[in-house]
Amino acid sequence: MTINPKAKLEETQDGTVVYNFDPLIVKSHYEIDYVHSYAQDSEFFKALGRQELMGSKCKKCGYTYGTPRGHCMECGSETEWYKLPNEGKIHAFTTCYFGGEAFLNETPFHLVLVEFEGVDSLFMSRIIGVDTEDLYVGMPIRAKFRRNLKLNPTDVYFVPKA
Repeated sequence: MTINPKAKLEETQDGTVVYNFDPLIVKSHYEIDYVHSYAQDSEFFKALGRQELMGSKCKKCGYTYGTPRGHCMECGSETEWYKLPNEGKIHAFTTCYFGGEAFLNETPFHLVLVEFEGVDSLFMSRIIGVDTEDLYVGMPIRAKFRRNLKLNPTDVYFVPKA
């Protein structure tokens, strides 16, 4: 084992482009191609094309998850697919003023933790069609789905329930 309290990151000559100081606005560039498998979560993404949300339910204790997982975090048993409702309510929300490359043109945007009736955990997604000052905990919302799937988590989003 090595312990070096004098360790330092390498310094480089490239810097950050600053556009403004108050508030601080900087330029950041990055891009990446990333190939991965959805593996056991594949059914979740395929269900988005059917305009369905799929979570997981423990085969042993019955705990239901808003996001899919292969094993229960309560008892460790295997889970099975569980169809979630397309309507819920806001449990919590935040407004994001900076995001990954795909979201930079959309900032600020809102993220919500969705609470579904009969589901023990929450589902995180975006909400559109509502101003920050109009968001509130308990607001009824419903899922919408992209017509042209990108096969990523942003294929589902939420809007206020009419």
